Amino acid sequence: MFKKAIVRKPGKSMSKGLTTAELGLPDYEKALAQHAEYVKTLKECGVEVVVLEGDEKYPDSTFVEDTALLTSECAIITNPGALSRRGEIIEIKNTLKKYYSNIEEVKEPGTVDAGDIMMVGSNFYIGLSDRTNEKGAEQVIEYLEKYGMKGFTVSLEDVLHLKTGVSYLERNNLVACGEFLSKEEFQGFNILEIDQNESYAANCIWVNDTVIIPKGYPKAKEMIKNEGYAVKEVDVSEFRKLDGGLSCLSLRF
Repeated sequence: MFKKAIVRKPGKSMSKGLTTAELGLPDYEKALAQHAEYVKTLKECGVEVVVLEGDEKYPDSTFVEDTALLTSECAIITNPGALSRRGEIIEIKNTLKKYYSNIEEVKEPGTVDAGDIMMVGSNFYIGLSDRTNEKGAEQVIEYLEKYGMKGFTVSLEDVLHLKTGVSYLERNNLVACGEFLSKEEFQGFNILEIDQNESYAANCIWVNDTVIIPKGYPKAKEMIKNEGYAVKEVDVSEFRKLDGGLSCLSLRF
């Protein structure tokens, strides 16, 4: 169960954020409203939310998930794959010092975006992507093993981050689409297949027995409800324009 979450409001500079989506520029005021609704929804799931102010120096800094991996035993500060995001880790590290006594850090030449890491109990699946390299994954696995956990690498072919296309919803249920449907590493799970037309919904989050999904994906919503989960929808259309999704917007622990 999650007790806390850390989020960061988007800054006006978000319009300069990294993207491959080709969906146009995000509307800042709309993004602020959507972010507020996201925070409200997390609170409704029983989570205390720490809200950091927007940082105009870093256009992508609202996507706090990429800056740290939070486990039950330690926090691992990442080294984001995009050079423009490296400075985001400074405030995140200072914030996490309030909650973690064990803090580790990924160092060069390793790079890691935690959007590439999926937690399944004490096991962590690490996607090797344009943002997360083998050197970074090796460091994360070493830290996990130091605290009695395990890490496994997964090759990525078509997606930006691992959690772009796969999410763990507890109870051995894995929401997946595209390349993840046939990954050998995931065949032991009960795979809930997301229709390719609704692939954006594969990035959803389990928060204390509720699944939060992006608004506008009825097939995915119905499938997850049929598995016995409470489902809440949040519109994150403005963040999608920057390749971001629901998991990207918070650090949950």
